Amino acid sequence: MHIPSGESQSLIIESFADAHAAALQPQPDYDVTKWLYVPHHYADYRYILGTTGKQPLICIGINPSTAAPDDLDNTLKSVERIAHHNGFDSFIMFNVYAQRATRPDDMDLVCNTKLHLENMEAFDYVLSLQKEGAPAIWAAWGNLVEKRGYLKDCLKDMMRLGTQHGAQWYTSGAISKKGHPHHPLYLRKDSVLDPFDIAAYLDRVL
Repeated sequence: MHIPSGESQSLIIESFADAHAAALQPQPDYDVTKWLYVPHHYADYRYILGTTGKQPLICIGINPSTAAPDDLDNTLKSVERIAHHNGFDSFIMFNVYAQRATRPDDMDLVCNTKLHLENMEAFDYVLSLQKEGAPAIWAAWGNLVEKRGYLKDCLKDMMRLGTQHGAQWYTSGAISKKGHPHHPLYLRKDSVLDPFDIAAYLDRVL
């Protein structure tokens, strides 16, 4: 279980560019030809965790927890299975907000602008990984998006970047009664992806 050491504003936030460069170097704990893990060490925040490939499925949660390369939690295991079932050769777990917290209630009360901007740099990079066709983004944050008011603004920035890359948004499983996309944890491994109108969602639900 990860409990933040405090508000992330007290941390020295490593830029995505520096963290990514370091993550591309050989690591003693995992195979960098298989895994993309930024930062490449356990920290109070995480930009990216996923596998390498030419056609990744980009899954969007709310915030990262304890998962790491070769040590996926049950949510990430579900994401990997569903990505492969839907024809993707890899998956990227990304998050609306980069601060680690096993309980979303422990997230920053106020958005850390520096952390968010670096997270958007990471998202821009992730969207560029698709080698053929449009990037595929799986909205999978569930009702947790209601935990903090700033998460809607973070999602608006993600939608903007997705539009710039011509991304297609998807969801999987039943939409919640509140109108939010289903969380991956309890989905069947053979679940399919359905188109998701992110603009209409942001206008109507959040």
